[in-house]
Amino acid sequence: MIQLRALSKSFKGVKVVDGLSLDIKKGEIFGLLGPNAAGKTTTIRMLCSLLEISSGSATIAGYDLSKNSDALKRTIGYVAQYFGLYKSLSVYENLEFYSSLYGDVEKQKLLELLKKYQIIDFKDTKAGSLSGGYKRRLSLCCALVHNPEVIFLDEPTAGIDPSTRKALWDIFYSLSQEGKTLFVTTHYMEEAQRCHKIAFLNHGKKVIEGTPSEVENSLSEFCIYSTRQKFDYKLLHVLHTTSGVHLVNQFGEELRVVIKKELTKVKLEELMQAYIQENIELKEVKANLEDVFIALTQDNS
Repeated sequence: MIQLRALSKSFKGVKVVDGLSLDIKKGEIFGLLGPNAAGKTTTIRMLCSLLEISSGSATIAGYDLSKNSDALKRTIGYVAQYFGLYKSLSVYENLEFYSSLYGDVEKQKLLELLKKYQIIDFKDTKAGSLSGGYKRRLSLCCALVHNPEVIFLDEPTAGIDPSTRKALWDIFYSLSQEGKTLFVTTHYMEEAQRCHKIAFLNHGKKVIEGTPSEVENSLSEFCIYSTRQKFDYKLLHVLHTTSGVHLVNQFGEELRVVIKKELTKVKLEELMQAYIQENIELKEVKANLEDVFIALTQDNS
């Protein structure tokens, strides 16, 4: 459904997206992750024809992105990172305006769309006064008003509480089951876990791609150990400056350490034991997405 081949974008000679190639299937929820300024939003804006491609190519549902045709525009829907609707217009008026960009749409179909995504009770409410979750629902309705095959969602749940986030993801899954393809950017590892396939972007370059499980299993050259340990600045400083330690991550009272295999568990235990009074108990654990994300992007971030 979406094919990118060495897609690149430069601003004043600086590559923001650098040779990105992807293949995304119909009905797939694809997640693009990366640190701030990794090139995620730039990628989406190119795919929505809001930015010109510097080099490379992209096709969406068989349409060549470089031709920027009306047929392509009707194939995609876009939910921007920031609320881009008209705050002074009502929910219904916003939907009516966006539908007019694609020709006449019957009022009943607009009302059915608002009802389907549980915002019908607010149809006469000014868009600017909606809560964050309902603003996202309205943005989604406006992106779906012309029934596109592909939907681009740029951090669609940023700043939303977990309950509302889950409700929105239930909607995303239902759209996927309808055969629509979703391209999502996010900073949430929990959301990445919900995607069918993900890729990490760092300084414009793809560093890994696969299913969430495949990505979690990608740190084969490292060992990951976990122990119950409260935050200790001296201990963390020593670990950060020890050769062979690739990543140190504190989660409350859990300390996770990613090391190169040549360091060994015994050496790591001896090192840590010198800085804490209690007996250290290191347990080898499986990498999670956050371990992989930081391990693959920290060096150049």
